[in-house]
Parts: sequence; structure tokens; C-alpha cells
Amino acid sequence: MDIDQLNEAELIEYAIQMSIQDACKHPQLSTAQSVETRSDENLKILAAIEQGDVFALQKLHKHSSAFGEMDGRGWLPLHRASVQPLASVLDTVLLASHQLTLEETTGEGETALTLAAKAGLVENVKVLLQHGASPHNTNSKNESPLLFAVRIGSYDMVHTLIMGGAFVEQICLRKWTATHEAAKVGCVDTLMLLLRHGAKVTGRDGHGVTPLGIAAEYGHPDVLDILIQNGGDVCAQASNGDTVLYDAAGSGNLDCIDLLLRHGASANVASLCSQLPIHRAAYEGHYLALRTFIPITTKRAIRLSGLSPVHSAADGGHANCLELLIENGFDVNPILADHISDKYGDMRRSPLFFSVSNGDVMCSEMLLNAGARTNLDPLPCLLVAVRAGRYELVRQLLAHGADVNCFFSVITETSFPTALQYCLGDEMMLRLLLNNGYSAISCFMCDHRRELGVCYSWAEVHKQGYNICSHPESITFCDFISVTWLVHLAGSVVRILLDYVNHVPICSKLQCILEKQKEWPEICNILSNPRSLQHQCRLFIRERMKLRRLNNPEYMSTVPFPPALKNYLRYKEYDLYGRMEECQG
Repeated sequence: MDIDQLNEAELIEYAIQMSIQDACKHPQLSTAQSVETRSDENLKILAAIEQGDVFALQKLHKHSSAFGEMDGRGWLPLHRASVQPLASVLDTVLLASHQLTLEETTGEGETALTLAAKAGLVENVKVLLQHGASPHNTNSKNESPLLFAVRIGSYDMVHTLIMGGAFVEQICLRKWTATHEAAKVGCVDTLMLLLRHGAKVTGRDGHGVTPLGIAAEYGHPDVLDILIQNGGDVCAQASNGDTVLYDAAGSGNLDCIDLLLRHGASANVASLCSQLPIHRAAYEGHYLALRTFIPITTKRAIRLSGLSPVHSAADGGHANCLELLIENGFDVNPILADHISDKYGDMRRSPLFFSVSNGDVMCSEMLLNAGARTNLDPLPCLLVAVRAGRYELVRQLLAHGADVNCFFSVITETSFPTALQYCLGDEMMLRLLLNNGYSAISCFMCDHRRELGVCYSWAEVHKQGYNICSHPESITFCDFISVTWLVHLAGSVVRILLDYVNHVPICSKLQCILEKQKEWPEICNILSNPRSLQHQCRLFIRERMKLRRLNNPEYMSTVPFPPALKNYLRYKEYDLYGRMEECQG
């Protein structure tokens, strides 16, 4: 039990309960004896209990002190007898244990009565009650015998305990009552028995949840109906604002949902976390429940919550619920309210971000096909997918217009697009980005080039000059790759980048790094010779066609080029991911 999480009232109640139990313990039993120090008579008693030998136990009655010896777990013969099935054995042990109070606990804090109740032994419970065991004393977790009886669904035991004086409204840990437990297990007969003996349907547990909320959460419509008929409040809210209908949405039980709606529950009351029942149904993937909530949940309630059920369905990864929402006209580009978005460290805003961060290809594809935009989040979805190594998601995002040359400068501001940072050691991902238009040329532009008298085109000079002036402290590629933990990757990365650029003399700093790499001879050969006309034509055509067209499969299918030329323009010879898919297919 976590004492630190108890409030003041619970601490007082717990302290009183523990003091009562300590007072009930026999002084001689304060320290458990080990197996080695137990007497021969005690071992004989335990053996007789295990064998169910009443006659042998009667012969051992004269050794009353042996009945007070504990084993290594703190168990008395009384505890052993309470969990074996013969009531006559327990009765015999009780007669011989006259020095005990019957409230002694095991090392785990269980009394004989709680042990018998947990084991479902009704006759043993009756015998213990007849010998004076208290039905009120709880175990170390503050669980009462009545609570155990309800939990195992034993009507006879519940009746026996109530007749033996058990208080039906006894509060256990977290203010949980037997009525809450009956609502959880869904036993109608037991619930009716409790109600006939004074149980209240309006009691709240430590989280402010009523038995109605418990019955709704666990999907028990029969129990829910009884609680409502006996005065249960269908509009009750827990401490966190969760309504009973919200709990029912979590279970997805349509009978519970319909019952609550018929008795006046509202689908437009949000919890303190801005959650409506429609959000819960979408997140949990309860399709039929979601279909019920869609027409009765107002747009105003959803707007005020700051969260769309599309977010919830995407977060839960339920494509069928997502499809239902899209079919019913829900926007696939809603933005999370600031008070919700701020709770996420990644500043997410869109449903697409949820599905991409979950690695959910199906939901991401569904959102993209429905018109989801890829640029609504401060941290671009593409970068999330690249960093996670999700090739198919990256392919989908690029095919739907994601900016391969996006920047995310919150952590590090670079002069080259951010995606490269996340895949330096992953050639398949790096090729996927470069094939789809990643700006390889940006990795070769820096101030160090002036030492070599390098000349670029006017467009490149203008673009680089703008970047340097607008971001004077941005990190260039040569500076970035020169750090100790990345420098070993410089050769392989630069060699790959050269497949996507025209002739580009490298700066002195990068050259010093590359000369120590095994790829340097090949790189030097490429840099020392003119690039082929075929290669230059590919770069020229790609520049004129623009990335959005090149990355759009539908558009490329209409271009009147031979298939071989289309493949060449799209760098199919370097499409490692595409080849892997073909091999797997």
C-alpha cells in the first residue's frame, strides 16, 4: 500500500485500523518462528490439517502452545485450517486455539476470516463467525471479508457475512465499498442483497466514482439498470469530471450507453481533461458506440473541448473509427487547442502527427488520402517518421506533398534541411529522401569554400547568401559532420550525396575529413572529372519539373515519357526501399 498517496482522512482511518489489529495480536506471536525452531507437535498439527485428520488433531489438543506457533510466513495452524476445505478440521483447530483472538494476521496481513473468504470456503466462514471472528477486521490492504465474498461472486458467503454482522457500507482502501465491487463483477443477485441490507448507490470511491460509473465502465447493463432504479444519478461526475456516460463509452457496451441516454445522460459534458464520450469511444475503437455518439454530440461541445474525435481515433490507431468519422464529414485537419497541445513535449497539433508518431501506416494513409496536410505541426511529421526509421510512412508523406527540405531549428539550426541529421547512418532512408528531392547541394555550401575560389550559379549564390545573412549562426554540413561521434560517417554520406549534385568542389575543412575516409579515392575521382551529360540532364529536368510533380505518382503516370526515362528521373536505380518491398512481395 502506498501510504504517501493517502489523504489525511484515509491516513487517520488506516492508523486506527492498524492499531486495532496490532492490539488484537497475541504477545507471544509478535515474532514469527522459523521452520527449524518449530516444535514436533506443531509439525504434527500441520500434517493433520493437510490430511484432514480430525482425530489426530483432537489427540493434539493438549499441546495448546503448539497451536500458537507460526511458520516462516507468519501462518498459524489456524490460518492453515481456514484455507482447507473441511469445516470440521477448522472447528477442531479453533477449539484447541483458545488462547488466540482469531484476529491474528499472517506475514502478508491476512486474518483467518479474510483467508477463508478469499478461498471461497463458505462453511469455514460460518465456523469462524460462530467462534467469534470479527467480520469487520480487514487485511493489510484494508480489504474486508465481505469485499472478498462479493469479488468471488458467492451469494451464500455474502449472506452469511451480513447475517454475521458485516457492515455493507464498510469503506475499504480508496473508499471502495462492497457495492462498488458488486457493480464491477456484475452480480445482480449479490447487488440486490446488499441493497436490501442498506447499501447506498450514491457512495463515491477515492476518485469520486459512484457504483453507476463502475458498472458502466465494466459494461454491466443489468447492474446499471438496478442502480438507476434505486436512485443512482446518471449525471454524476467523478473527481476528474468523467461522467457515467464517459465510462460507458470506455466499455463500448451499447446497452449501457442506450440505458444512460434514455435516463437523461448527456453526451456533451466534457471531463476536466476536455474529453467527451465520443472521444473515448473513438480512442478505444468502439465502432458501434462511436456511431451512436456522432449524431448526438454537438459541434459546439467538440469545439469547446479543444480536441476532435479524429485526434482520438488516430491516437488509438483505429482505422475503422477514423473512416467512420471521415465519412460523417469530420475535418481531417483539426488543430489541438493550446492547453492540450502544451501537454505534449513534441508540440503535436494534428491527427496526422498522432498516427505518424505511433508508426500507424494504415491510419496515416487514410488521413492523407482524405486531405490531411503534412505541415500543420511545429515539428514536421516527416521528421518524426525519418527519425523513427519508418520508411513506408516517409514514402507516403513525400507522395502527399511533405516538404523534404523542411527545417526544425528548435534544437539545432543548420544551413541544410533537418531530415539529413536523422539518417546519416541509414543509406536506405537517406536515398529515399534524396530520390524525392532532398537538397544535396545545401550540404556543400559554406564559408570555407571561399578559400578554394569556388563559383556557383547565381541562384545558388543568392540562396546561400540569404541563408547566411538570415541565419548567421546556423551550422553548416562540414561543421556538423566533423563532430567526434559523426566524423566516421562523413565518407559514406558525401559519396551518396554526390549522386544527386552536379560538379561541386568541396571546402577545405570537409576535404581534410574525407581524406581520412576509405571512400576518399572514389570521391576524389568523381570531383576531379566532369559529370556525365546524362547525369546533368537528369538534374536539369528534375529541377524544371519541381518536386511536387516528381513525387506525385498520379502525375508521373500521365507524363509522356518512356518508363525507363521516368525511372531514371526518379533515381529508381537507387531506390533501396522499393527494391526491398519487391523482394518481400
